[in-house]
Amino acid sequence: MNSQGMNSQGMNSQGMKPQGMKPQRTGSQGMLSIGEAAADSGVPAKTIRFYEEAGIIKPAQRGENGYRVYSEADVQTLHFIHRARSLGFSLKDVAELLELYHNRKRASREVKKLALQHVTELDRKIAEMTNVRNTIAALAEKCHGNHRPECPILDELGATAEL
Repeated sequence: MNSQGMNSQGMNSQGMKPQGMKPQRTGSQGMLSIGEAAADSGVPAKTIRFYEEAGIIKPAQRGENGYRVYSEADVQTLHFIHRARSLGFSLKDVAELLELYHNRKRASREVKKLALQHVTELDRKIAEMTNVRNTIAALAEKCHGNHRPECPILDELGATAEL
């Protein structure tokens, strides 16, 4: 452990990297390993490989050892994808958004159109989930929730299962 309580791998006594600490770069010219790119972007290494195979991101450069290496620009792209996915955009939409993001001659109306289509889809899902929630709440209201075996919730679920 050094004077800051870190071992030679930058871990504290609990085996964790402190928050806000960037991993040291192992490659030359500031290139990152897939693990480092994953840590910096918030995208798991397995998902990064999936995005590459699916054509969402360009194939990674390879280091002298044959391993994937990533630039800071690649990490920025991964962070963009992570943020878009966390907002619920589909992979198809993410690919379109990335294309627009990298195209400096883009028309912002195309980005807005994608965003508003996503809002419409979210509204549809919210309405669907609200209906499900209200149905379950109504069924729960009918159930006495006591020691007796009669249960309107199970009766209703059984009734809808019959053809």
